[in-house]
Amino acid sequence: MPLGLCACCRRNAVVFPLEPFVTIVDSAFDDGPNERPLIKMITLFGKPEPTLLERLKGSVSKTRTELSAKVEQLLTGDRPVDPELLHELESALLSADIGVRTTKEVLAALREQVNQHKLSDAKDLKRELKIQIGRILTARAPTSDSNSAASPRVLFVVGVNGTGKTTTIGKLANRLKKDGATVVLCAADTFRAAAIEQLEVWGRRAGVEVIKQKSGADPSAVIFDALSAARGRSADAVIVDTAGRLHTKSNLMAELEKMKRTAAKLVPGAPHDVLLVLDATTGQNGLNQAREFWSHAGVTGIVLTKLDGTAKGGIVVAISRELNLPIRFVGTGEQIDDLVPFDAQTYVNSLFD
Repeated sequence: MPLGLCACCRRNAVVFPLEPFVTIVDSAFDDGPNERPLIKMITLFGKPEPTLLERLKGSVSKTRTELSAKVEQLLTGDRPVDPELLHELESALLSADIGVRTTKEVLAALREQVNQHKLSDAKDLKRELKIQIGRILTARAPTSDSNSAASPRVLFVVGVNGTGKTTTIGKLANRLKKDGATVVLCAADTFRAAAIEQLEVWGRRAGVEVIKQKSGADPSAVIFDALSAARGRSADAVIVDTAGRLHTKSNLMAELEKMKRTAAKLVPGAPHDVLLVLDATTGQNGLNQAREFWSHAGVTGIVLTKLDGTAKGGIVVAISRELNLPIRFVGTGEQIDDLVPFDAQTYVNSLFD
Protein backbone atom coordinates (compact mmCIF):
# COMPACT_ATOMS: atom_id res chain seq x y z
CA MET A 1 0.00 0.00 0.00
CA PRO A 2 1.37 3.45 -0.79
CA LEU A 3 2.46 5.61 2.09
CA GLY A 4 -0.62 7.63 3.02
CA LEU A 5 -4.14 7.58 4.31
CA CYS A 6 -5.80 5.65 1.46
CA ALA A 7 -5.79 1.88 1.35
CA CYS A 8 -5.59 2.31 -2.40
CA CYS A 9 -6.28 5.00 -4.90
CA ARG A 10 -8.54 3.09 -7.26
CA ARG A 11 -11.87 4.72 -7.91
CA ASN A 12 -14.80 3.35 -5.85
CA ALA A 13 -12.43 1.51 -3.54
CA VAL A 14 -10.80 4.32 -1.64
CA VAL A 15 -10.66 3.82 2.11
CA PHE A 16 -8.47 5.87 4.38
CA PRO A 17 -8.91 4.67 7.95
CA LEU A 18 -6.17 7.07 9.00
CA GLU A 19 -4.23 4.29 10.67
CA PRO A 20 -0.49 4.75 11.03
CA PHE A 21 0.92 3.33 7.83
CA VAL A 22 4.52 2.62 8.75
CA THR A 23 5.73 -0.15 11.03
CA ILE A 24 9.33 0.52 11.84
CA VAL A 25 10.49 -1.68 14.67
CA ASP A 26 9.65 -5.11 16.01
CA SER A 27 6.78 -5.63 18.41
CA ALA A 28 8.93 -5.95 21.51
CA PHE A 29 9.62 -2.69 23.30
CA ASP A 30 13.26 -3.41 24.01
CA ASP A 31 16.71 -2.48 22.88
CA GLY A 32 17.65 -5.97 21.77
CA PRO A 33 19.28 -7.18 18.57
CA ASN A 34 15.91 -8.03 16.95
CA GLU A 35 15.16 -4.37 16.34
CA ARG A 36 15.09 -3.62 12.63
CA PRO A 37 17.08 -0.62 11.41
CA LEU A 38 15.23 2.48 10.33
CA ILE A 39 15.45 2.99 6.58
CA LYS A 40 16.24 6.51 5.44
CA MET A 41 14.80 7.86 2.23
CA ILE A 42 17.77 9.20 0.31
CA THR A 43 17.13 12.34 -1.69
CA LEU A 44 18.99 13.31 -4.85
CA PHE A 45 20.39 16.42 -3.23
CA GLY A 46 21.37 17.32 0.30
CA LYS A 47 21.06 15.27 3.48
CA PRO A 48 18.87 12.18 3.81
CA GLU A 49 15.34 12.90 4.96
CA PRO A 50 14.90 12.36 8.70
CA THR A 51 13.40 9.06 9.79
CA LEU A 52 10.12 8.87 11.68
CA LEU A 53 12.08 8.21 14.87
CA GLU A 54 14.26 11.27 14.30
CA ARG A 55 11.25 13.50 13.61
CA LEU A 56 9.37 12.24 16.65
CA LYS A 57 12.46 12.65 18.80
CA GLY A 58 12.62 16.25 17.67
CA SER A 59 8.96 16.77 18.55
CA VAL A 60 9.20 15.25 22.01
CA SER A 61 12.63 16.65 22.81
CA LYS A 62 11.45 18.69 25.79
CA THR A 63 9.41 15.82 27.22
CA ARG A 64 12.28 13.46 26.51
CA THR A 65 14.75 15.70 28.32
CA GLU A 66 12.42 16.08 31.30
CA LEU A 67 11.20 12.50 31.61
CA SER A 68 14.20 10.58 30.30
CA ALA A 69 16.60 12.49 32.54
CA LYS A 70 14.55 11.65 35.62
CA VAL A 71 14.06 8.02 34.64
CA GLU A 72 17.72 7.56 33.75
CA GLN A 73 18.72 9.07 37.07
CA LEU A 74 16.44 6.65 38.86
CA LEU A 75 17.26 3.56 36.82
CA THR A 76 21.03 3.69 36.58
CA GLY A 77 23.53 1.54 38.35
CA ASP A 78 22.69 -1.43 40.54
CA ARG A 79 19.91 0.20 42.47
CA PRO A 80 17.39 -2.42 43.64
CA VAL A 81 13.77 -2.26 42.57
CA ASP A 82 12.04 -1.38 45.81
CA PRO A 83 8.95 0.64 46.91
CA GLU A 84 10.99 3.83 47.20
CA LEU A 85 12.19 3.54 43.59
CA LEU A 86 8.66 2.90 42.34
CA HIS A 87 7.38 5.94 44.26
CA GLU A 88 10.03 8.16 42.66
CA LEU A 89 9.19 6.73 39.24
CA GLU A 90 5.53 7.56 39.84
CA SER A 91 6.42 11.20 40.52
CA ALA A 92 8.47 11.37 37.32
CA LEU A 93 5.58 10.05 35.23
CA LEU A 94 3.11 12.48 36.80
CA SER A 95 5.40 15.42 36.07
CA ALA A 96 5.24 14.55 32.36
CA ASP A 97 1.42 14.86 32.45
CA ILE A 98 0.79 11.19 31.87
CA GLY A 99 -2.10 11.56 34.29
CA VAL A 100 -2.98 10.17 37.69
CA ARG A 101 -5.18 7.32 36.46
CA THR A 102 -2.74 6.21 33.78
CA THR A 103 0.27 6.46 36.09
CA LYS A 104 -1.44 4.38 38.78
CA GLU A 105 -2.30 1.73 36.21
CA VAL A 106 1.29 1.56 34.96
CA LEU A 107 2.68 1.42 38.50
CA ALA A 108 0.23 -1.30 39.50
CA ALA A 109 1.46 -3.45 36.61
CA LEU A 110 5.08 -2.80 37.57
CA ARG A 111 4.45 -3.63 41.23
CA GLU A 112 2.81 -6.89 40.23
CA GLN A 113 5.90 -7.80 38.22
CA VAL A 114 8.12 -6.90 41.18
CA ASN A 115 6.03 -9.03 43.56
CA GLN A 116 6.39 -11.94 41.16
CA HIS A 117 10.18 -11.39 41.18
CA LYS A 118 10.20 -10.76 37.43
CA LEU A 119 11.98 -7.41 37.72
CA SER A 120 15.30 -7.83 39.40
CA ASP A 121 17.08 -4.63 38.45
CA ALA A 122 16.61 -1.14 37.01
CA LYS A 123 17.22 -2.31 33.44
CA ASP A 124 14.34 -4.78 33.68
CA LEU A 125 12.14 -2.08 35.18
CA LYS A 126 12.84 0.33 32.31
CA ARG A 127 12.07 -2.33 29.72
CA GLU A 128 8.77 -3.19 31.42
CA LEU A 129 7.89 0.51 31.72
CA LYS A 130 8.26 0.87 27.95
CA ILE A 131 6.10 -2.20 27.38
CA GLN A 132 3.32 -0.90 29.63
CA ILE A 133 3.23 2.55 28.01
CA GLY A 134 3.37 0.95 24.56
CA ARG A 135 0.37 -1.24 25.34
CA ILE A 136 -1.67 1.78 26.36
CA LEU A 137 -0.76 3.63 23.17
CA THR A 138 -1.64 0.71 20.91
CA ALA A 139 -5.17 0.45 22.31
CA ARG A 140 -7.81 1.13 19.70
CA ALA A 141 -11.41 2.16 20.04
CA PRO A 142 -13.92 -0.14 18.28
CA THR A 143 -14.50 1.00 14.72
CA SER A 144 -17.17 0.12 12.21
CA ASP A 145 -16.36 -0.79 8.63
CA SER A 146 -19.87 0.01 7.42
CA ASN A 147 -19.92 2.06 4.24
CA SER A 148 -16.17 1.50 3.97
CA ALA A 149 -16.41 1.74 0.19
CA ALA A 150 -18.39 4.99 0.24
CA SER A 151 -17.01 7.65 -2.05
CA PRO A 152 -15.98 10.28 -1.43
CA ARG A 153 -14.63 9.58 2.04
CA VAL A 154 -15.59 12.45 4.30
CA LEU A 155 -13.32 13.66 7.09
CA PHE A 156 -14.34 16.32 9.61
CA VAL A 157 -11.56 18.17 11.44
CA VAL A 158 -12.61 19.75 14.74
CA GLY A 159 -10.96 21.60 17.62
CA VAL A 160 -10.67 24.95 19.33
CA ASN A 161 -9.07 27.95 17.68
CA GLY A 162 -5.30 28.17 17.88
CA THR A 163 -4.55 24.45 17.85
CA GLY A 164 -3.33 24.39 14.22
CA LYS A 165 -6.54 22.92 12.81
CA THR A 166 -6.48 24.56 9.38
CA THR A 167 -2.73 23.96 9.02
CA THR A 168 -3.30 20.28 9.80
CA ILE A 169 -5.98 20.10 7.09
CA GLY A 170 -3.50 21.40 4.51
CA LYS A 171 -0.94 18.81 5.58
CA LEU A 172 -3.50 15.98 5.44
CA ALA A 173 -4.59 17.05 1.96
CA ASN A 174 -0.96 17.09 0.87
CA ARG A 175 -0.40 13.52 2.12
CA LEU A 176 -3.53 12.24 0.41
CA LYS A 177 -2.70 13.91 -2.89
CA LYS A 178 0.82 12.47 -2.83
CA ASP A 179 -0.80 9.05 -2.52
CA GLY A 180 -2.74 9.63 -5.71
CA ALA A 181 -6.09 10.60 -4.19
CA THR A 182 -8.25 13.44 -5.52
CA VAL A 183 -8.99 15.73 -2.58
CA VAL A 184 -11.52 18.52 -2.09
CA LEU A 185 -11.36 20.90 0.87
CA CYS A 186 -14.57 22.28 2.35
CA ALA A 187 -14.33 25.75 3.96
CA ALA A 188 -17.11 25.24 6.52
CA ASP A 189 -15.47 27.54 9.09
CA THR A 190 -17.53 30.55 8.06
CA PHE A 191 -17.42 32.15 11.50
CA ARG A 192 -13.78 33.10 12.09
CA ALA A 193 -12.42 36.08 10.19
CA ALA A 194 -9.94 35.07 7.47
CA ALA A 195 -10.56 31.33 8.03
CA ILE A 196 -11.64 30.83 4.41
CA GLU A 197 -8.63 32.72 3.06
CA GLN A 198 -6.29 30.71 5.28
CA LEU A 199 -7.72 27.44 4.00
CA GLU A 200 -7.36 28.67 0.41
CA VAL A 201 -3.66 29.36 1.05
CA TRP A 202 -3.16 25.78 2.24
CA GLY A 203 -5.26 24.48 -0.64
CA ARG A 204 -2.94 26.19 -3.12
CA ARG A 205 0.11 24.80 -1.35
CA ALA A 206 -1.30 21.28 -1.51
CA GLY A 207 -2.65 21.77 -5.02
CA VAL A 208 -6.23 20.83 -4.15
CA GLU A 209 -9.61 22.47 -4.78
CA VAL A 210 -11.37 24.48 -2.06
CA ILE A 211 -15.17 24.79 -2.05
CA LYS A 212 -16.34 27.89 -0.21
CA GLN A 213 -19.12 30.43 0.29
CA LYS A 214 -18.98 33.92 1.70
CA SER A 215 -18.07 34.57 5.31
CA GLY A 216 -21.03 34.09 7.63
CA ALA A 217 -22.76 31.54 5.40
CA ASP A 218 -24.47 28.46 6.83
CA PRO A 219 -21.71 25.82 7.30
CA SER A 220 -24.13 23.02 6.40
CA ALA A 221 -24.82 24.74 3.07
CA VAL A 222 -21.08 24.82 2.35
CA ILE A 223 -20.85 21.12 3.15
CA PHE A 224 -23.74 20.42 0.78
CA ASP A 225 -21.96 22.30 -2.01
CA ALA A 226 -18.61 20.62 -1.32
CA LEU A 227 -19.97 17.08 -1.24
CA SER A 228 -22.09 17.68 -4.32
CA ALA A 229 -19.04 19.02 -6.16
CA ALA A 230 -16.86 16.15 -4.94
CA ARG A 231 -19.36 13.56 -6.17
CA GLY A 232 -19.63 15.32 -9.51
CA ARG A 233 -15.85 15.28 -9.88
CA SER A 234 -15.53 11.67 -8.60
CA ALA A 235 -13.22 12.90 -5.86
CA ASP A 236 -11.77 10.38 -3.42
CA ALA A 237 -11.84 12.47 -0.25
CA VAL A 238 -13.38 15.60 1.24
CA ILE A 239 -11.76 17.25 4.26
CA VAL A 240 -14.09 19.61 6.11
CA ASP A 241 -12.71 22.56 8.07
CA THR A 242 -15.10 23.36 10.92
CA ALA A 243 -15.34 26.47 13.06
CA GLY A 244 -13.08 26.47 16.08
CA ARG A 245 -15.40 25.97 18.97
CA LEU A 246 -15.03 25.64 22.69
CA HIS A 247 -16.22 22.25 23.86
CA THR A 248 -18.43 24.07 26.40
CA LYS A 249 -20.45 25.97 23.75
CA SER A 250 -23.63 23.92 23.33
CA ASN A 251 -24.94 25.98 20.39
CA LEU A 252 -21.78 25.39 18.37
CA MET A 253 -21.84 21.70 19.21
CA ALA A 254 -25.45 21.59 17.97
CA GLU A 255 -24.31 23.24 14.74
CA LEU A 256 -21.70 20.53 14.32
CA GLU A 257 -24.40 17.88 14.66
CA LYS A 258 -26.39 19.59 11.89
CA MET A 259 -23.31 19.56 9.66
CA LYS A 260 -22.86 15.84 10.24
CA ARG A 261 -26.50 15.15 9.37
CA THR A 262 -26.14 17.11 6.13
CA ALA A 263 -23.06 15.11 5.17
CA ALA A 264 -24.81 11.80 5.92
CA LYS A 265 -27.70 12.69 3.59
CA LEU A 266 -25.33 13.06 0.65
CA VAL A 267 -22.74 10.35 1.36
CA PRO A 268 -23.64 7.14 3.24
CA GLY A 269 -21.94 6.93 6.62
CA ALA A 270 -20.43 10.42 6.45
CA PRO A 271 -18.48 11.71 8.20
CA HIS A 272 -16.35 8.58 8.10
CA ASP A 273 -13.72 10.05 10.41
CA VAL A 274 -13.74 12.95 12.85
CA LEU A 275 -10.25 14.11 13.79
CA LEU A 276 -9.74 16.31 16.84
CA VAL A 277 -6.69 18.58 16.62
CA LEU A 278 -5.18 19.14 20.07
CA ASP A 279 -2.42 21.49 21.18
CA ALA A 280 -0.05 19.40 23.29
CA THR A 281 1.00 22.45 25.30
CA THR A 282 -2.46 22.59 26.91
CA GLY A 283 -1.71 19.45 28.91
CA GLN A 284 -4.58 18.14 31.02
CA ASN A 285 -6.90 20.83 29.63
CA GLY A 286 -6.42 19.17 26.25
CA LEU A 287 -7.63 15.93 27.80
CA ASN A 288 -10.76 17.70 29.02
CA GLN A 289 -11.33 19.04 25.50
CA ALA A 290 -10.92 15.56 24.09
CA ARG A 291 -13.50 14.13 26.50
CA GLU A 292 -16.14 16.68 25.49
CA PHE A 293 -15.49 16.46 21.76
CA TRP A 294 -15.51 12.68 21.98
CA SER A 295 -18.94 12.68 23.64
CA HIS A 296 -20.50 15.36 21.39
CA ALA A 297 -18.73 15.07 18.04
CA GLY A 298 -17.97 11.35 17.78
CA VAL A 299 -14.22 11.85 17.51
CA THR A 300 -12.43 8.86 15.96
CA GLY A 301 -8.83 10.01 16.32
CA ILE A 302 -6.44 12.71 17.50
CA VAL A 303 -3.89 14.86 15.72
CA LEU A 304 -1.43 16.28 18.23
CA THR A 305 0.28 19.57 17.39
CA LYS A 306 2.98 21.65 19.09
CA LEU A 307 4.41 18.59 20.81
CA ASP A 308 7.83 20.19 20.47
CA GLY A 309 6.71 23.10 22.66
CA THR A 310 5.98 21.23 25.87
CA ALA A 311 7.80 19.20 28.50
CA LYS A 312 4.51 17.43 29.28
CA GLY A 313 4.14 15.33 26.16
CA GLY A 314 2.92 12.48 28.33
CA ILE A 315 -0.56 13.81 27.56
CA VAL A 316 -0.34 11.50 24.53
CA VAL A 317 -0.46 8.52 26.89
CA ALA A 318 -3.23 10.03 29.03
CA ILE A 319 -5.50 10.62 26.02
CA SER A 320 -4.99 7.10 24.71
CA ARG A 321 -5.75 5.58 28.12
CA GLU A 322 -8.65 7.78 29.17
CA LEU A 323 -10.59 7.76 25.90
CA ASN A 324 -9.19 4.73 24.11
CA LEU A 325 -8.73 7.04 21.13
CA PRO A 326 -5.85 6.51 18.71
CA ILE A 327 -3.34 9.28 18.09
CA ARG A 328 -3.36 9.39 14.28
CA PHE A 329 -0.72 12.01 13.49
CA VAL A 330 1.77 14.32 15.13
CA GLY A 331 2.65 17.73 13.73
CA THR A 332 6.42 18.14 13.67
CA GLY A 333 6.78 21.66 12.26
CA GLU A 334 5.23 24.39 10.12
CA GLN A 335 6.01 23.05 6.63
CA ILE A 336 3.44 21.19 4.57
CA ASP A 337 5.29 17.87 4.95
CA ASP A 338 5.65 18.26 8.72
CA LEU A 339 2.99 15.75 9.67
CA VAL A 340 3.98 12.20 10.54
CA PRO A 341 1.82 9.16 11.30
CA PHE A 342 1.93 8.36 14.98
CA ASP A 343 3.61 5.08 15.80
CA ALA A 344 3.36 3.97 19.44
CA GLN A 345 6.55 1.98 19.46
CA THR A 346 8.56 4.76 17.88
CA TYR A 347 7.09 7.29 20.32
CA VAL A 348 8.07 5.21 23.35
CA ASN A 349 11.56 4.70 21.97
CA SER A 350 11.87 8.43 21.26
CA LEU A 351 11.05 9.17 24.91
CA PHE A 352 13.43 6.76 26.57
CA ASP A 353 16.27 5.93 24.15
